[in-house]
Amino acid sequence: MEEKRQKEEKITDKTDQNDGISGDEHKKKKKKDDAKKDAVIDELKKTLSEKEEIVKSLHDKMLYIQADFENFKKIKNKEKQDVLKFGNEVLIKDLLPVVDNLERALEHASKTNDFKSIHDGVKIVLNEFLKVLEKAGVQPVEALGQKFDPNFHEAFFQEERKDVEPEIIVSEHLKGYVLNGRLIRPSLVSISKHPEK
Repeated sequence: MEEKRQKEEKITDKTDQNDGISGDEHKKKKKKDDAKKDAVIDELKKTLSEKEEIVKSLHDKMLYIQADFENFKKIKNKEKQDVLKFGNEVLIKDLLPVVDNLERALEHASKTNDFKSIHDGVKIVLNEFLKVLEKAGVQPVEALGQKFDPNFHEAFFQEERKDVEPEIIVSEHLKGYVLNGRLIRPSLVSISKHPEK
């Protein structure tokens, strides 16, 4: 191993002698080259250190944003549960007076035999109830006298009628309703058909 090193030094000395460089100059040049390499290495280490700080900072920010997002999801989930739980509160508050009036009508009916006033009272309560439903976006489905539409009506019975075109609704057994344009219950109806000959 020592021999190999000595041969390399001899070769270097010969090269330097051929280049016109003495051994001292060669050592100075080598030190200068080593100093340049050390400076480059130090600069790269500094740049690497700065980049590692940036990566660490971004990683910390990502963890913070992730935790913030998890909290946001929890808050939104709780809000959704509250909407499902208490979303009908306004509707219920509007229906409570209707319940009160029905209770008054029953109390009055037990004390009197005046059926006309009971009928009128129940009719008033029904109209009040329908107003509350309308305020909540509920509308009745038009049926009687209309052409049968399977999107809004459910045929319960067919009546043979000469005086009416076929597939016209001649009676309504159960009212249908839509909520904000969406059918929530179809009308249960009887439709006309031509008499069989």
